[in-house]
Amino acid sequence: MIEAVLFWIGAFLFILGGVFDLLAAIGMIRFPNFYVRLHAATIGAIYGAVLPLIGISLMALGIPELPGRYAVAGASFITAIILLVVAPVGSHVLAYAAHKSKSVPWSPVVDALEKDEEK
Repeated sequence: MIEAVLFWIGAFLFILGGVFDLLAAIGMIRFPNFYVRLHAATIGAIYGAVLPLIGISLMALGIPELPGRYAVAGASFITAIILLVVAPVGSHVLAYAAHKSKSVPWSPVVDALEKDEEK
C-alpha cells in the first residue's frame, strides 16, 4: 500500500517539474531583460530539475521489484540536494558579474549594490 502512495506522489512531482520547466521556458522567451530571464532560468533549474529528481526517488522506492531501487533513490535525492544548493549560487554569481562588468544595460530605480560600492 505504501509503495503505491510513494509511486503516485513521485509521479505527481515528476509531472509538476515538467510544468515548471514549461513555465520557465515561457519566461525565458517573454521576460524583458537579462536579470528577469535569469530568474526564470533559475526557477526552471530548481523546480524543473529538483522536483522530478525527488519524484524519481519516490517512484524508485515505490517499485519493490526494481533491482537497486535504494541506489536509484539515493542517487536521485543526492543529485536533487546538490542542485538545490548550486543553482541559486550560480545565478547569483552570474547576476553579480553582469552588474559588476556593466555589460548588461539596466536602469534601476534604486541600486543598493552600487551605493555599497561607492562607500
